[in-house]
Amino acid sequence: MLGPTRAGDFSIVLGTMSFVSLLLELTCDEALVKFGFRYATRGDWGRFHRTIRLAFSFEAAAALVSGGLIVIVAFVADSIFHGASGLETPLLIAAAVPLLETAEVMGAAMLILHGRYDVRGLLLTYSMALRLAGLAAGAPHGVTTAIVGLVAAQALTSVTTGTIGLVALRRFPHAEPRPLGEDRGALRKFVLQSSIDTGLISLRTWFAPLTLGVVRNAAAMGLFRGAQTPQTGLAALSAPVRMILLTDQTRDWEQNRADRVFAGLRSYVVASVLAMAVLLPPLIWLTPFLIRLLLTSKYLPAVTAMRLIFGSAAIQLVFGWTKPFAVTIGRPGLRLTAHAIETAVLLVLIVVFGKLWSVTGAAVAVVVASAVHAVVWSILFARLRREYDPAFSPSA
Repeated sequence: MLGPTRAGDFSIVLGTMSFVSLLLELTCDEALVKFGFRYATRGDWGRFHRTIRLAFSFEAAAALVSGGLIVIVAFVADSIFHGASGLETPLLIAAAVPLLETAEVMGAAMLILHGRYDVRGLLLTYSMALRLAGLAAGAPHGVTTAIVGLVAAQALTSVTTGTIGLVALRRFPHAEPRPLGEDRGALRKFVLQSSIDTGLISLRTWFAPLTLGVVRNAAAMGLFRGAQTPQTGLAALSAPVRMILLTDQTRDWEQNRADRVFAGLRSYVVASVLAMAVLLPPLIWLTPFLIRLLLTSKYLPAVTAMRLIFGSAAIQLVFGWTKPFAVTIGRPGLRLTAHAIETAVLLVLIVVFGKLWSVTGAAVAVVVASAVHAVVWSILFARLRREYDPAFSPSA
């Protein structure tokens, strides 16, 4: 509806909001899932409720800071991004999103702790349907109304998920919150490492298009966002499985059933590799047709970039288990290491390749960074199997 240039403006707004929000997010929900399962398994409901209160308070505080920073960026955005205009108003509207998302994130964590990823999945579908409706209503009238549609959708999602999450919370045994004691340091370290890692994910996701908007222009960013469609699609495809892995495997790990965790990971990797081996070749061949069908012929200059992104998306899908696995075993620092190396590679290559070859160069940078991430995690996982998996031996 918007075309590459105005879609570039829209992506700058959405990217800035997401980048700032994720960069400053404390990611308390992951710590809440990990330690929540631990305390539930032990029947330690006093610490369970204390952890929930702390998580919500810190998430809300971080969201307020994020919203304030987005407001500041709104007043200088037009001068930062070449070829962009009219970004101030939509960015000011988007500044409400981080605080709204807090209620959704906390509500979702309550459902995960209940093992109700089926309900969480339905709520995600509901959320995406609302966003689609908001975009359909707002995009024909411009970038600002498209952002209004998204913010309205987020507000409805947050109210719904937050309310259902509150009901789920009240179904846990009641107890007066009590100090975390010796777990305080471990929880603080977990939150810190997870938060830094979330910031790196924000860099990985949004640095490429935002940098392209700086070194090139908004139209190039719009084309690149179109080329990133496979990443969004395959990430959505694997999201339900990752949600199940996070819920079931964290519970299994806290019950000292590491063998089931590693068996589940092996099944996921085998299934995802086979799926990509079958699907990837025809998808790459059909890329021009898919662009005409989904994005219109205005996006045909992004054909080569999208084909490259298909490769990156396939790598990310196969290694999609890494995010929940690091939470499951309580070692977010491993994920932080892998993402730090990947992000460092991306930061260098996106500037150089994006400047030289525009959209295609940015896609090359993303593929190389994804491959580096896969190699790092392969090395880390080999070491973890020796440490944790009782069925593993060097000759296996």
